[in-house]
Amino acid sequence: MSTVISIARLKRFSNLIWVMQIGNFFIRGTYYMVWPFLAVILYQKFNLSASEVGLLLTGSSVFSVVLGFYTGNLSDRFGRKPVMLVAALLGVIAFAWLAVADTLFTFCTAVFLATLPRSLWDAPSKGVLGDELPDAKDRELAMQMLYFLVNAGAAIGPLIGLWAGLTGEQSSFLFTAFAYAGLLGAVVVTFKNKKKSKQNQHKTSHNFKQIIALLSKDHVFLLIMLANMLILFIYAQGDSSLIQYLTRAEIPELVTLISSIIVLNSLVIVIFQFPLLKLMENIDIKNRIYIGIILLAISQLVFAFNPVDYYFGWLLGTFVLSIGEAILFSNMNVHLDRLAPKKLKGSYFGAAGLCSLGFSFAPLLGGIVLDVWGGPTLFLIASGMSVVTIFLYQTSDKLKRPDFEAMELV
Repeated sequence: MSTVISIARLKRFSNLIWVMQIGNFFIRGTYYMVWPFLAVILYQKFNLSASEVGLLLTGSSVFSVVLGFYTGNLSDRFGRKPVMLVAALLGVIAFAWLAVADTLFTFCTAVFLATLPRSLWDAPSKGVLGDELPDAKDRELAMQMLYFLVNAGAAIGPLIGLWAGLTGEQSSFLFTAFAYAGLLGAVVVTFKNKKKSKQNQHKTSHNFKQIIALLSKDHVFLLIMLANMLILFIYAQGDSSLIQYLTRAEIPELVTLISSIIVLNSLVIVIFQFPLLKLMENIDIKNRIYIGIILLAISQLVFAFNPVDYYFGWLLGTFVLSIGEAILFSNMNVHLDRLAPKKLKGSYFGAAGLCSLGFSFAPLLGGIVLDVWGGPTLFLIASGMSVVTIFLYQTSDKLKRPDFEAMELV
């Protein structure tokens, strides 16, 4: 069975894997009902500048990413369940708080907390795929499907939000809080029903200090992390920075355009991800990543040269960005899974979460460039950085890695 897309592979998915898949669908759907309008709320209700919004989002994201690195190691040592339960519970608290916060301080505190659940959840949930699916192609299908369902939720979420009139209303954050509550219950029930004899996680005794020492010697992984960090920084310029740019340009029907961009992005991935996977199945994983990076660069050029009031141009750039994303991000996860030792999946995915620093710093650095030089300059810089990421991936082929087999980590 050489093909990745297969009904037989789906039949090997355990109940726990389906909880990961369906749970992420509902979480992301309710998340995108409201979260994209956060910058609008901060600007219109609290009158924050682009740099101030960027500083808030960057500061909270950086903390959550670093915490996710540490909790990834905890999930390897003590199990996935406790970390995932904390993530879901924190999601309930944070988004409920966002719905009721009425001062700048309390709202910013809630924003800070709301960035934590996703990074806490990410490494353990991906570690579960390694625990439950020993076959590499089974894991690849699970990761592709996870990314597909996440984007299906992102496509449906804004449509429901618009239909329900939730565009920019604080109270709508309660929908995401309820979704996290449902996920919390599903995790409790699924782990409770899972017999101890079928617990598949290979726990490790490596503490956080030992993991850092090991990673410092894994030069291939470190260079790939740097490249992925830059990729996420580039991608984020078509996300948070683009929305800030459009908001301050005061173009007509801003909310409709932002919602259209989000929905188009997700629909393209939902429609094209699996056909692209089938089309590129026999292409080396790194070559798939190169193709995605090139499309990412082209999308930034479209944003840079598009007239601010040309509605179709923003959608065209988003379409190119989305095709690149459909190819790029799922294959980046598959590549990281292949690099990670079996007994350190959580730690490696937690460390890989540091790549999100690129996404975290994008609102701050992008906001500064927007304030000083404007959007076209920002998108040109992002496009040029794509060349650097390809160079880093190619250089990684020449580096060595620790002997994981001798360390009994495979």
